[in-house]
Amino acid sequence: MLIIKLMADRYDFPVASRKYSWSERGQASLKAFFPLMTPVIILGGILLGVFTPTEASAVAVAYALVIGLFVIKTLKFDDIPSVLTNSGLTSAVVLLLVGSAMSFKTVVSLSHAPEIMAEWILSLTENPLLLLLLINLLLFVVGMFLDAGPAIIILGPILGPIFVDLGVHPVHFAIIMCVNLTVGLATPPMGLVLFVASAVSKERVESISKAILPFLAVEIVVIFLITYFPALSMTIPRLAGFVK
Repeated sequence: MLIIKLMADRYDFPVASRKYSWSERGQASLKAFFPLMTPVIILGGILLGVFTPTEASAVAVAYALVIGLFVIKTLKFDDIPSVLTNSGLTSAVVLLLVGSAMSFKTVVSLSHAPEIMAEWILSLTENPLLLLLLINLLLFVVGMFLDAGPAIIILGPILGPIFVDLGVHPVHFAIIMCVNLTVGLATPPMGLVLFVASAVSKERVESISKAILPFLAVEIVVIFLITYFPALSMTIPRLAGFVK
């Protein structure tokens, strides 16, 4: 929020020309209610075990189609062919990158590079705080080149025991790893999300990479806060009884 405020001041982003009445706000909220239910259905269905994440994507598409056609009526039947075409082109870009990432994962696995890097990091210091810093740097660099899924499959079994030996709770380690690798998805030069954003917005990857640098800086701070202050990410799971 602070970054957005600073950027809005610097680039003179447009502001609302007038204040809206509570009646207008209520009408806007009603119109937005059904579209905003999309993430509720996705996350709720996954957490309740109704469907898998892959099935959730299909459910979300079907829900969005029904809402667009019959509820908010921003979509017409004549628009569907162009929507499917644009979706196919965007998906093709993503899947080509995922295929490349999977090929790279195979090369990395066969070369035993993750094990070599992990052993090298452990040989540098025995200080737990420094080790956490170095492992975070390793995850951040890996996230620049590998998709989060393959990176977790490769590095999870290697780094998990290291974190546990350092006194880090396994759930805390999973949160650190997932957040770090997710940030890597938007980090140049090979961040998958950068190419998706480029395909959708028609902007160059270089332009997008430059524009998100302030946000990446904040995300890096967040990663270290999560790492060194476990209560930030572990308090709610503990209160909910998910972890001890």
